[in-house]
Amino acid sequence: MRIIGLDIHRIFAEAMVLEDGTARRLGRVDMTRESLQAFAARLLPTDHVIVEATGNAAAVVDILAPKVARVVVANPLQVHLIARAKTKTDKIDARVLAQLYAAGFLPEVWIPDPATQARRRQVTRRNQLVKSRVRLKAIVQSILHAHLIPRCPHQDIFGAKGRAWVLAQEVPPDERAAITRHIEEYDRQTAAQRVVEEDIARAAIPDAAVRRLMTIPGVDMVVAVGVMAAIGRIDRFPSADQLSACLGLNASVRQSGDGPAHHGRITKRGRSDARHLLVEAAWQTVRSPGPLRAFYERIKARRGAHVGAVAVARKLAVLIWHMLSKEEDYAWGRPTLLARKIRKMELAAGAEARRGQRGTAYDYNHPALRRADRAVAEHAEQAYRRIMQHWQRTRKRSPPSQRGDMAT
Repeated sequence: MRIIGLDIHRIFAEAMVLEDGTARRLGRVDMTRESLQAFAARLLPTDHVIVEATGNAAAVVDILAPKVARVVVANPLQVHLIARAKTKTDKIDARVLAQLYAAGFLPEVWIPDPATQARRRQVTRRNQLVKSRVRLKAIVQSILHAHLIPRCPHQDIFGAKGRAWVLAQEVPPDERAAITRHIEEYDRQTAAQRVVEEDIARAAIPDAAVRRLMTIPGVDMVVAVGVMAAIGRIDRFPSADQLSACLGLNASVRQSGDGPAHHGRITKRGRSDARHLLVEAAWQTVRSPGPLRAFYERIKARRGAHVGAVAVARKLAVLIWHMLSKEEDYAWGRPTLLARKIRKMELAAGAEARRGQRGTAYDYNHPALRRADRAVAEHAEQAYRRIMQHWQRTRKRSPPSQRGDMAT
């Protein structure tokens, strides 16, 4: 069996082959589809090819996989931690990939299926448009700030009232022209974002996993789709802790010898886009009644609001693992709120608006039905508070030797 390491760059890739313990150079391969297909034709059906996770790694895998026994995508961060060297060249990097795989020490990256890759691309496109729109707002606000104009009194500076207020301010003609261009670009990107969200919603409507995650208060279609794009298949995570680690929501730990373990901030490794979505969802989740709000307030009282929100985000990751693994909805979900979310998803997918008709989301607009729906979640929140109060009163403090406290 031959093991071939590819050190991929933007224009070319350096190839090294490891066979019978001897490494030799195969040369450079241009990063074009034609060159990669010609390179794949030279490979053997028993070859194993190792590449690093780069922006074009998925395309390389698609071309090489049919021609060889296996294509492995390596985690570049962990490879660098394992194979640090004073001397670094493309040949050495390609050889190290092959040698680590042969020794069984190569940290591999899961290769998603085409549907998951397409979903990740759509989520990335939407995130890029959202960031660009936020940047345009910041630019306009900086222009107003430079001319000593106070902050906009309206919530949305690019809303109907906000635009009227901005255009009524006294600024130089060139600045006014710039503001007009930024508003037009904002509208163009808003229309593009609606198109992307329509594609995302159409693919999400038949997805049972997305609907299941939307039963959690604070998790809408965007969060559910983004998290599922990062997860792919839940069965590749044996435990909830591994899913939290994949999203970078696990706490860092430092321990040496018999000393106590010191837990620090979250690692922030892995899928940052999904982690940010869960933190944003946590801020919305704690606004709704339920055990998660009680948990947030308990952490907030000791560590502050931001730490509490991150703790809720990690709790959401654990909850998502259990819900997807057991194929169960959130126990304390609100049916009227879920119906409203699903209806918004259908409208985003291009469904016809039925004005004046009582649809599935009507109950959410009825105050009495909405209060009855919230009452169940409020009861669960109070039950969680009573459990935690009883646990805090009855738990015993361990002796200093077991806690690792220093004698005073």
